[in-house]
Amino acid sequence: MNWSRGVCACRPGMINTLYLPELREMLASDNVVELREFCTALHPARTAEFMEGLEAEESWRVLQYADEDSRVQIFIYLTPERQVEICESQDRDAIARLISKLASDDRVDLMQRLSHEIQGDLLSRIPAAERREIQRLSQYPEGTAGAMMSINVVRLSESLTVREALDELSRQAEQFETIYYLYVVDAEQHLRGVVSTRQLVSAMRHPNTPMSELMETKMVTVEAMEDQEVVANRVARLDLLAIPVVDHEHHMLGIITHDDVIDVVQREASEDVQRIGAVEPLRDSYLGTHWLIMSWKRGIWLCILFFCGLLTAVALQGYGSQLAKWSWLIPFLPLIISSGGNSGSQSSTLVITALTRGHITRKDWLRVAYRELFVGGLLGLFLGTLGLIVAQLFGNSPGPLEAMVVPITLTLVVTAGTLIGSMLPLLFHRLGFDPALMSNPFVAGISDVLGIMIYMNIALLIL
Repeated sequence: MNWSRGVCACRPGMINTLYLPELREMLASDNVVELREFCTALHPARTAEFMEGLEAEESWRVLQYADEDSRVQIFIYLTPERQVEICESQDRDAIARLISKLASDDRVDLMQRLSHEIQGDLLSRIPAAERREIQRLSQYPEGTAGAMMSINVVRLSESLTVREALDELSRQAEQFETIYYLYVVDAEQHLRGVVSTRQLVSAMRHPNTPMSELMETKMVTVEAMEDQEVVANRVARLDLLAIPVVDHEHHMLGIITHDDVIDVVQREASEDVQRIGAVEPLRDSYLGTHWLIMSWKRGIWLCILFFCGLLTAVALQGYGSQLAKWSWLIPFLPLIISSGGNSGSQSSTLVITALTRGHITRKDWLRVAYRELFVGGLLGLFLGTLGLIVAQLFGNSPGPLEAMVVPITLTLVVTAGTLIGSMLPLLFHRLGFDPALMSNPFVAGISDVLGIMIYMNIALLIL
């Protein structure tokens, strides 16, 4: 079968359905030619996608038909859960050889997902140099630049000439994850400058030029203990392909490449979405998370929101006599409450997104407050006008003056909701918490209680 031609016409979701039986049949018959073609004809990501429906044992068998480089690349694209299953179930010596060929940051990520027992067994089988790298990188806390960096980076001495640098690069190129940027260091491994590959090739007209004259000394760097989300935003904002990681003495430690940044951005975005939806972020995939862990992570916030809802019930009970007296107000309660909660949720989502992308900082709180007051007031007037029409047409209010309770309340509630929804994430950010913790349901719960209080007090004033 011509795999490269056959797959091109398939949507990703069709792959397992169409070709998985054929793949299993090739395994059963030990079809060496077809299996080798399968491992080499496609991009490794597509090959890994074909293998999603296989068991861990079957996936490992398929990988044995690939050459060493292809095997490593395909393994990287397997799901984290499948990688762990393979490491736990297959020959430890073979797994150790595979891990030793991975990029340094991929090695650490994989090892940290394994149990301590398997980690220790595999570390004892991995060559000493790679073992030291894993142990050194594992010391950086999760979520920091050091934990996501790769130490496979081009380091050139500042005393080298252009010709010598090219010779050195040609000897070592296969060892490096990327050669977009070449980093110039001194004898103590302090980062001195950076040269792009294009600059180095262009400088071949003057082959005796030392690197110290060619390099750019104004560099953007990150320290190993910086938060990975800050690093990702910096790389994205400056449109870099890679960024060097240094320690507090400016020693060159490694680099963070754009593909690692994409992974961080996707992971942070997923966490923010889950927090906004009032779910404690999942460490594993949805299907890979045990139902007990899933229940716990969702249950924490549901309990918090339950007590927020209880406050709403208490607030309603406190105004029970007024609601009994003016029963025509009751049908408008859901309208009042939902308008405040929805407007607050909109504002919190916009502010959280702006904070995450660096469009605003907590120092902009006053500008944000003025903006949300103006926008909230405008939206409140619009919804209040609609509320007045609804109150006149469908309500049972005694007269036009009494009907004004609904539009005035809507105007105030929407304005208050937008202000609360915008300020609370900034407050959380100021206190050092993730602003996404101030999730939409939480903002809505606060807006509900405030909406009831405003509604009933406006009714008391007018009626």
